[in-house]
Amino acid sequence: MNYFPYRFIKYSFFFVLLLQACKKQIDLNAKKDKNLISYVNPFIGTGGHGHTYPGATMPFGMMQLSPDTRLDGWDGCSGYHYSDDEIYGFSHTHLSGTGVSDYGDILLMPTNKSILNNGADGKEGYKSKFSHEKEVAEPGFYKVHLEETNIDVALTVSKRSGIHKYSFPSAENQFLILDLEHRDELLDFHISILNEKQVSGWRHSKAWATNQKLFYYIEFSHPIKNPDRKYVVAPKKESFEFINPNNNPVFIKIGISAVDVEGAKKNLKGEIGNQTFEQVKKTAQDFWEQQLEKIVIEDTNEDNKVNFYSSMYHVSIAPNLYQDVDGRYRGMDLEVHEAKDFDYYTVFSLWDTYRAAHPLYTIIEQEKTNDFINTFLAKYDEGGIMPIWDLAGNYTGCMIGYHAVPVIADAYLKGIQNYDVEKAFEAMKHSATRDKLGLDSYKELGFIPVEKESESVSKTLEYAYDDWTIAQMAKELDKQEDYTNYTERAQYYKNIFDPESQFMRGRFRNTWFAPFDPYEVNFNYTEANSWQYSFYVPQDIAGFTKLLGGKQQLENQLDELFAANDKTSGSHQVDITGLIGQYAHGNEPSHHMAYLYDFVNKPAKTQEKIRQILTELYTNTPDGISGNEDCGQMSAWYIFSSLGFYPVTPGSNQYIIGSPLFQKASINLENGKSFTIEAKNQSAENKYIKSVKLNGDNYEYSYLNHTAIMNGGNLVFEMTNQPSTWGTKNEFIPSTKIDEHVIVASPFIAKGDIAFKGSTEVSLGNVDKEAKIYYTLGDDFQEYKKPFTISEKETLKVYAEKKNVKSKTIITDFYKIDPNLKIELKSEYANQYNAGGNNALIDGIIGTEDFRTGTWQGYHNTDLVAIVDLGKEDNKAGELEINFLEDQRSWIFLPSEVEILVSSDAKNYKSLGDYSVDNTKENENVKIQEYIFKYPPNTKVRYINIIAKKLGKLPTWHLGYKHDGRSWLFVDEIQIK
Repeated sequence: MNYFPYRFIKYSFFFVLLLQACKKQIDLNAKKDKNLISYVNPFIGTGGHGHTYPGATMPFGMMQLSPDTRLDGWDGCSGYHYSDDEIYGFSHTHLSGTGVSDYGDILLMPTNKSILNNGADGKEGYKSKFSHEKEVAEPGFYKVHLEETNIDVALTVSKRSGIHKYSFPSAENQFLILDLEHRDELLDFHISILNEKQVSGWRHSKAWATNQKLFYYIEFSHPIKNPDRKYVVAPKKESFEFINPNNNPVFIKIGISAVDVEGAKKNLKGEIGNQTFEQVKKTAQDFWEQQLEKIVIEDTNEDNKVNFYSSMYHVSIAPNLYQDVDGRYRGMDLEVHEAKDFDYYTVFSLWDTYRAAHPLYTIIEQEKTNDFINTFLAKYDEGGIMPIWDLAGNYTGCMIGYHAVPVIADAYLKGIQNYDVEKAFEAMKHSATRDKLGLDSYKELGFIPVEKESESVSKTLEYAYDDWTIAQMAKELDKQEDYTNYTERAQYYKNIFDPESQFMRGRFRNTWFAPFDPYEVNFNYTEANSWQYSFYVPQDIAGFTKLLGGKQQLENQLDELFAANDKTSGSHQVDITGLIGQYAHGNEPSHHMAYLYDFVNKPAKTQEKIRQILTELYTNTPDGISGNEDCGQMSAWYIFSSLGFYPVTPGSNQYIIGSPLFQKASINLENGKSFTIEAKNQSAENKYIKSVKLNGDNYEYSYLNHTAIMNGGNLVFEMTNQPSTWGTKNEFIPSTKIDEHVIVASPFIAKGDIAFKGSTEVSLGNVDKEAKIYYTLGDDFQEYKKPFTISEKETLKVYAEKKNVKSKTIITDFYKIDPNLKIELKSEYANQYNAGGNNALIDGIIGTEDFRTGTWQGYHNTDLVAIVDLGKEDNKAGELEINFLEDQRSWIFLPSEVEILVSSDAKNYKSLGDYSVDNTKENENVKIQEYIFKYPPNTKVRYINIIAKKLGKLPTWHLGYKHDGRSWLFVDEIQIK
């Protein structure tokens, strides 16, 4: 029997149904109304503290060809600031939104004179005035008019190469300046004039990256005069005059490489070759259009669309490609390597970007995510560790945590696995088992003590989250021992939670660092205060809620956070911006906080806060980003949140729902599917969610799974102007919790002085009231029942136990101060550098070279005057020693003069001499300087007057000079022998 007609009809029918389904999905997708690049405003973030640049670059490209208007300073990190009105030239590498300055390599500047001075010294130079009215920036394209020379400049790029177009006002005096000295400290350089149209060389420099190597190859469209300088090592700057009798536009083609000149030449030839400026520009902008089409939105608010696509633009700038067209690159060992099956990248601002930028890439950049992870593993091979903040083959030593780890775990758990998984897991564990950056204490004690490592609270919290992601990957890989170990470590946040204040606090010699002010920015936190880090437990929000006392208390704490005074105390931290109360959107530790209301059954409060942040802290203006853009993190927050959800806990595969901003948005996935979000009745007033449907079915959950997005489909919100009951029931709220391998937190000293006179009463405490506490001052532990007294120098050991699970054992040394000694401080120390209080300078505890460990007493812009009373007169020969710290990069300088005077009656003082110090000489080393004064027998001494004079205004060579900075004095122990 012939079944062909039946089968044909059957399969044709299903094919028609499939086509209809696809057509239906396509019809539901958001449509663009014009080219999306027209919605990008590259000037957003170039003002304020955004630290972005407006020049031409490609998505994740190696070259960033942009104008330089600023040579240094914090707001000059990208080389450009919108408030400036002079351009020094156009360099080929820039950082997007960072908090530290680097790059600005190979400056080119057209001008009308052969002059090599840039003009920064006030003398005649090649810089020029410009106006924003004659400046245009688009994705892949930039142009500007130089007012003083009447030259029009246009720039466009490919990935590793670019073209300058100069239109001179006349055929005469057409000069080009090549400046290799621009910005960073020059380590080595070379300029070779190969012939009348070709120049090559290199620039090796030192800044944030301490040994950056960059090579260049340049081709001119017109010949230059006097090309006979060829093959000669030239000065750091060179001037070229073009022969252009018809005054045609002059084109400069340039390729760059981190490998060698040949690599730069191959990059130029392979990418641009004989293409015209317009052809390269079109390719670049077509590429950007494809990049932006990964998410298409529909909305009537033009500014919101500009903010969205400018965010899509910024999130696609970094990380930066760091290999040549032939696959060669310079690795973390600064040797040349070759990548055969992946692209190698640099500029991983991981402390920022692991939170939202990399989770966004797992949706719209899955192939690149594999490349990023393969890059991590290559860096692990080359340099011994995965990157924390790497730049141009250098480890910068910047920021905290080991956040390549959650990037890998999040990707792996989402099915992105095109790399050596076992090697990746090995590298993740290696990151977590080193003994640097406080990890030795963290592993031994379950937290990082203040006196052992700076930023101890932030590091403990971020390490704990990173460890949780290792545990999740270990579970998937069926590595049970690792799962147990890292699940336990993921709970170490409990050890720095103070149940009395209900904040995360530093533990200083197992007491709480005091006095405590949650508004105070100090060395216990990373670019933040306790308000801004105390909610950082994304891996165990259920456990954190329990510590606080329940959902109501977490809600109350969040309410207080957003309603708090928006001023901080303590150190001035420029990164703490975008404040709503003490929520600081301009810096990353706050980015998840508004979504925590969903976890306590109050999604309407999340919706209110998210909409406020979206509309108030992102604007279509140069200062439209409330803090450093940070290589895409600020923009990723906007992209996620405006779509309606956010990854509070990367590694959980959940996105917490907020308040969608757009009428419709479609995510066009690499697997060919699309996920469309529609917000019906969305408006400024209608910011609350009334109901949700996922693929046509009612959806009550206030979170969304990653698979729902990747499978494609539709998420439809019905918006309203009043809070509703949607997402408020317990069974529908999100939760992260650790309910296996639960640890017992270590006890702390709730009351008692570590350094004391006479005696001190000691009380012990624990965050878990059900845990029993045990202690000993000798060998045998006993259960703690009530406070006890210590009256001599002792060593206290404590641990807690619950259900046969023991905490870590914590050891604390108690010091007895000579009861006869007294000290009167005539100067006022800074609270955040109190070292334990008024007796800190005579407590017998000696400070280390790290001023941020809490053992130094700090005095800002004031002399130190202190009087020590020995309690009785002494006429024996003696010696007095006082220590000061020098850490000039941290604005800590030795005193200009130190003098010691002694007296028997506190009235008539005799000088033991003084030290005059040349403390203005630049010194990059950190050191402890001891000052020793001796006095002979029969010198009647009871009162000792110590005077140390401040430096005051910082020297002209110091970065702080331009900010009218003032020096610190850091003093530790006054020792009388």
